[in-house]
Amino acid sequence: MNSDPRDVIATSPMSRLQILVVGVTIALNALDGFDILSISFASPGIATEWGIDRARLGIVLSMELIGMAIGSIVLGGVADKIGRRPTILGCLAVMSFGMIMATTVSGLVDLSIWRVVTGLGIGGMLAAINAVSAEFSSTRRRHLSVSLMSIGYPLGAVVGGIVAAQLLQGNDWRSVFYFGAAVTAVLIPITYFVVPESVHWLARKQPAGALEKINKAMVRMGHPTTDALPTVAADVRQRSASDIFGPGLIGITFIVTLAYFFHITTFYFILKWVPKIVADFGFAPSSAAGVLVWTNVGGAIGGAVLGLLTLRFGVKGLTIVVMVLSTVMVALFGRTPPDLQQLSMICAAAGFCTNAAIVGMYAIIAQVFPTHVRASGTGFAVGVGRGGSVLAPIIAGFLFTYGYSLPSVALTMSFGSLVAAGILSFLKLETDQPATARPGRSVRTTAIPAAGRS
Repeated sequence: MNSDPRDVIATSPMSRLQILVVGVTIALNALDGFDILSISFASPGIATEWGIDRARLGIVLSMELIGMAIGSIVLGGVADKIGRRPTILGCLAVMSFGMIMATTVSGLVDLSIWRVVTGLGIGGMLAAINAVSAEFSSTRRRHLSVSLMSIGYPLGAVVGGIVAAQLLQGNDWRSVFYFGAAVTAVLIPITYFVVPESVHWLARKQPAGALEKINKAMVRMGHPTTDALPTVAADVRQRSASDIFGPGLIGITFIVTLAYFFHITTFYFILKWVPKIVADFGFAPSSAAGVLVWTNVGGAIGGAVLGLLTLRFGVKGLTIVVMVLSTVMVALFGRTPPDLQQLSMICAAAGFCTNAAIVGMYAIIAQVFPTHVRASGTGFAVGVGRGGSVLAPIIAGFLFTYGYSLPSVALTMSFGSLVAAGILSFLKLETDQPATARPGRSVRTTAIPAAGRS
């Protein structure tokens, strides 16, 4: 038959393979959550072994975030140019190599270098898997699929934190990176054999053997094959990753990037400062770590709930609502009395709201950028947004240093989500109902032409 295979995927029920591909993206995103929390667990051992102070250790803790920002921006474009599948496989290889090399170092400089390398792989992979989760989904399930992919982060943080804690009971800090390298390496063959190249990407780029690869993927997904490649107009072929800064998309790029940036400052304030704040209340470090685990449990639940709600409600409205709730919950955290149960509950609620908003942003980003710049747009928004993750703990640290109380600091840091909600309100979606959206059509912003299908 001659139907556009992208339309078939968009309008047909999702097959087992498509669901499995989304499952793989959840596992891949979990590597991000594991890496973030595992370095936090490993840091005390590193500081003790090398006799370094908190200031120098803080530099090491920031290296992965810098690498992730660079990787998201640079390698997102690579995923749009050479394909989602080879980009993911390459990033996994880089991540595994970076983690194993981190176990061989004997100083901060070498460790910082390999943390940047690992971050590069994670950043590039995040840009690619956001596109994969969207492009292997039906239109109706697209927001849900992207949302489920996104909750891999808190799931990885929870599981990674538990595993890291167990490993460190009888081993040194290197055991955490051995485990991370092994898990990452295992996911390479799983991705290779389970995840085919995106049909959307193949239909748009049409490299050598594209028709054969599309039909092979369609057969594996249980969908009918096609007799010919979709016609791609000459002007469409000339489009490139730089189009995210072009007249039709620059407004979209600006809005989603700023919204992500400001919300991530609130998100990482909770993620990075909860253990220290709880410990300063007089609780044992293990109890402080437990509160952080509850924060990520809440985050995983929040992401799943928001994903389910997108089946009935618009993703933009839901995201704005949870951003406003994030402001409220983080501000309340600053006023919670030093009671471990209450702290766990309020942090779980804050995690629920803050991560649900992250999940909503990923879904929006996947919707607003057309195929040929979906990974590039994701990479730029997430990469620049990671700047907020670097700044958040630094800003909070300075506020504490200058004598501001916890309620004042928490209130100040909570405003990031409120600002993000205000910025996001300016984004006008052509449709915010995934069940009825036309395949391939996405969004437009005020005074900016809608991005056409590509």
